[in-house]
Amino acid sequence: MSRSPSAPVVPAPLLTLDEPSGVGTSRALIPFEAAILANSDAEAVAAWLQEYRGSPQTQRSYRREAERLLLWLDVRGMRLCELRRPHLDEFEAFLADPQPRELWIGPVKPRHHPGWRPFRGPLAPASRRQSLVILQGMVSWLLEAGWLTHNPFRLMRDKRRRLDNRRSARVERYLERPLWEWLWSWLNRPLNEQASARSRTLWQRRRLVFGFAYLLAPRISEMCEARLSDLMLREGRWWWRVVGKGSKLAEIPVPPDMMQLIQEACGHYGPGESPGYSDGPVLRRLDGKTPLGANQLYRLIRQALAEAADVMEQQGGDPLSVVRLRQATPHWLRHTALTHQAQAGVELRYLAESARHSRLDTTARYLHTEDEEWHRQQSRHRLSGGNEGETE
Repeated sequence: MSRSPSAPVVPAPLLTLDEPSGVGTSRALIPFEAAILANSDAEAVAAWLQEYRGSPQTQRSYRREAERLLLWLDVRGMRLCELRRPHLDEFEAFLADPQPRELWIGPVKPRHHPGWRPFRGPLAPASRRQSLVILQGMVSWLLEAGWLTHNPFRLMRDKRRRLDNRRSARVERYLERPLWEWLWSWLNRPLNEQASARSRTLWQRRRLVFGFAYLLAPRISEMCEARLSDLMLREGRWWWRVVGKGSKLAEIPVPPDMMQLIQEACGHYGPGESPGYSDGPVLRRLDGKTPLGANQLYRLIRQALAEAADVMEQQGGDPLSVVRLRQATPHWLRHTALTHQAQAGVELRYLAESARHSRLDTTARYLHTEDEEWHRQQSRHRLSGGNEGETE
């Protein structure tokens, strides 16, 4: 039985990425003429997720959005078949402000940890739009599969504005260049001569993590999966072979600064560790052998950003910059990298290759040049004494 909305409990993970077996399925629980075997909404959604098993990163992202909807419905005592048009507005408002906060929002934890929560924080407009895009696709698939009999997303009058994910505003979640330069300088502050070997390893790893994120603009899963053998030397230049979102293979130029960080890391990892030859992970735990997991890497970056914000605040730095550092997530570093490349004059076609975007208009969100020029020209328009040819 579904839970009562008046007695909320801590949401727990519902969806695994294992293929539902359908063993023991009761025909009474399967909608008439359904093309899938499932005992529950969770099993029906798990069947949908299996369609993306060839792209693990997409599958995990879709599971997150589907799970949030199922948990929201569950605490309201509802099933997917009861979802109606007014509920979509309520759900979107919930994504913008998940309440009660202590039940829905928390730091990154393993999925079956008691402290696991479905959200890291409220979703920004672009993230809410992306969530609705994913869920519309899920409901359409379940309708086609015979699990549902209607799709309330089709009734949204402003559906085009809400669900057309191609109409994305310019990227705003990034660190402007002066703030990034301050952060990189802080990460490179010299260690005390009496620093322990562990402290030196942590210092080196932080620099490698942030340098990797900034110089190559990877997604966090790509950083965790990167191996030294993915680096290739061709015509005296290094390239990184990466399989990204949608199982797309790409080869990205590796700048000299990145190779220097990798060489320094190999010196810590021990004899025989070398880019292009050894097969060990690029980012490793303190044992110098096993790879960093995505959750650990996420926490490592957030912790470093929080520490940097504390230091800047103690030094009397710009309050807005302090806030930006506290707000920043690991994905901000990817946005920062691509934005700064665009500002440095990297051509759009190369920027799209580095980002592994399938559409140029997605990459164009990182171009702020026209905004800057528009603002520069608009600044000539002043209340007094600033307009050429001004007449009374």
